[in-house]
Amino acid sequence: MTGAGSGAGPLLLILGDSLTFHGPQRAEPADEPRLWPNVTATALGGRAELVAGIGWTARHAWHALINDPRVWAVMPRVDALVLAVGGMDSLPSPLPTALRELIPVLRPDGLRRAVRAGYRTAQPGLARAFAATVPGGGPVALPPRLTVRHLERCRQAVLTIRPGIPVVAMLPSVHRAAAYGAVHAGRAAAERATRGWARECGVALVDVAALIGEHVLGGHGNPDGMHWGWQAHATVGAACADALRPTLGRARA
Repeated sequence: MTGAGSGAGPLLLILGDSLTFHGPQRAEPADEPRLWPNVTATALGGRAELVAGIGWTARHAWHALINDPRVWAVMPRVDALVLAVGGMDSLPSPLPTALRELIPVLRPDGLRRAVRAGYRTAQPGLARAFAATVPGGGPVALPPRLTVRHLERCRQAVLTIRPGIPVVAMLPSVHRAAAYGAVHAGRAAAERATRGWARECGVALVDVAALIGEHVLGGHGNPDGMHWGWQAHATVGAACADALRPTLGRARA
């Protein structure tokens, strides 16, 4: 959970998905200084506490916030909250999320492997079929109304303990991942919902797609078509620091 940076400056609590810790080749340890959360923390002279997981939606972040005692331990010292979740919510999910998340616990092992392999094979084609035939592009990992509900729960919970600290959220990224058939029909609705929530609640936003869209869609990131190269991490980290900087000093004072 711990990230890099100085212990003397501000402490950033970052709730994130795999875009926070996946580099151009693989997932990296949380203290890898080139990951964007640590780029942000270093730019602000502080430290990042990263709480994240592969495929995490806003609902996963909320569950971590209320269930993980390691998060509770750092909460009294948090100087800023970064909600770097919500983008994975907008990805196609031909199988309902509740069922898909049961695949890892299927038994026996042979059944689990067969179901996982079958779903991975079928998912790209199903995503393209839904996008072509279903209004709105078909089911996503988490509907936008639930994404913003869980983002707001996270915001309120942290501000109850640390009132007045700045909050930054991320707009959905883009992808060209073959695993999803290069489909991202749910992104526009997710962005609209996130912008509306942020405007209503006074949350600063980082427009990830505007910053690194060319990087990802041009094939300059991870070969999986989803995750980023180090230049994109540097860009997003700097933008997040810029979003925090105007209010962070006043909040700490």
